[in-house]
Amino acid sequence: MTNMTDTHEAGSPADEAATDLNEHHSSINGDAAADDQTSSSDQVMSAASSRIKELEAQLAEEHDKWMRSEAEMQNLRTRTKREIEDARQYAVQKFARDVVEAAENLKRGLASLPPKTEGEDGIITKMREGIEGTERSFLSILERHGVICNDPSGQAFDANHHQAMAEQPSPDHETGTVIQAWTPTWTLHGRLLKPAMVVVAKN
Repeated sequence: MTNMTDTHEAGSPADEAATDLNEHHSSINGDAAADDQTSSSDQVMSAASSRIKELEAQLAEEHDKWMRSEAEMQNLRTRTKREIEDARQYAVQKFARDVVEAAENLKRGLASLPPKTEGEDGIITKMREGIEGTERSFLSILERHGVICNDPSGQAFDANHHQAMAEQPSPDHETGTVIQAWTPTWTLHGRLLKPAMVVVAKN
């Protein structure tokens, strides 16, 4: 009995072989599991990298859209501000055109008076002085509101600001020079309000 127990405790060659085989299988299985884990980790990293690149591309696209939208809004704000300013400055254009008609009539009334002489009647003198003062005051008021009067006499004819009513030979002027202005050029904040009616030199 004692010998059989001792032999069993020491282990037989068959038991040792079985143990080695189990350890070998365990080692192989462990290596396979480690390989599977490494492969899975690589796949996760690759997927994460692809997702990051995709999100970065989307972010760049959205940023580009935002920049274009911001530029368009700035252009819109600038254009709207300019249109409002133009509307404010030129809203009275039709009224201003009618007002300069009154200024021209005042000028015609002054020109219709007889030339000043040494012994002219005092009433005529006072009338002339009164109309001249009224005209100066009227033109000053118009200027304060951006309505400017310009006499083009002696200037080169400009179709953008002058309307040629006649041509006249003049040895003292170059061809195309305004030798007489029947009416002045009127502008409203630099924009033509009414062209001057002029006589142009013709050689």
